[in-house]
Amino acid sequence: MTTDIDTLATALYVRTDDLLKDAPHLAPWRPRVGLKPRLTDAELVTLAMVQALLGFTSEARFLRHAHARLHHLFRYLPGQSGYNKRLRNAAGLVKAVIRLLAADTTLWTDDVWPLDSTPVECGRSRQTTKRSDLAGWAQYGYCASHTRFFWGLRLHLVCTPGGLPIAFALTGAKADERTTLLDILDTDPALVERRPGQTVIADKNYYGRDFEHALAEAGLVLLRPARKREAERPGATLFKPLRQVIESINQTFKAQLDLERHGGRTKPGVIVRVLQRILALTAAIWHNDKTGQPVKRSLTAYDH
Repeated sequence: MTTDIDTLATALYVRTDDLLKDAPHLAPWRPRVGLKPRLTDAELVTLAMVQALLGFTSEARFLRHAHARLHHLFRYLPGQSGYNKRLRNAAGLVKAVIRLLAADTTLWTDDVWPLDSTPVECGRSRQTTKRSDLAGWAQYGYCASHTRFFWGLRLHLVCTPGGLPIAFALTGAKADERTTLLDILDTDPALVERRPGQTVIADKNYYGRDFEHALAEAGLVLLRPARKREAERPGATLFKPLRQVIESINQTFKAQLDLERHGGRTKPGVIVRVLQRILALTAAIWHNDKTGQPVKRSLTAYDH
């Protein structure tokens, strides 16, 4: 099967349409009385994925490109305002599609989960931090991996070594990584209940007797580097190569999917734009897995 953006978009549309037929409650709410949308919800999700893969951070620019180049895929294309509004309302559906695609890959059952958080910058000027609708949620934080301060959020990601997103959360920059991970697990208990003995590999910030006890109670085995004045911990030989894996996955989000150029100015806007990028990566991995590609996380066939 050909691996290109048209084939991926068609496959995603069919999968999303089937999902909505089986679970119509996942569709965004709309009044019973009124005009039927000319762009279906399945087409909307597909359009959002295509935008992220093609690297358009401006919705207006993307829709101009779509009108010129993508009419063979979409019978109708909305204006920028309508697209933005419908996309923000479809965040729940996008999350459901991400989980559906992820669970439909061979990578889903991997028994090792690297986890980490990465900055999602939301502004740079002092005026922005005071006037932005994100003020209060977005915070000043520090990224030790790149030795920089930033104002914004953090994307907490649990994934497989192949880069498949398993679970994620978007929090303020100062949110505790350990608390966030426990919240992710509490929100979706079935995720670990079906995986006894699952191994999670994290950096040295994921520490603490109570934290490790909570993970053990959930059936997870934590491997992390030893902190200062701590005895050597098991799995030390795995940390360096797997640290490069998680940094590489974060770089895919930032360099290829423009995570920090999301352009969101409100909380719903930022959330759905981050979800777009997670959907794009998940969809590419899903399609590469189904078509037997040697590198599951490669986006090269779909970014043009």
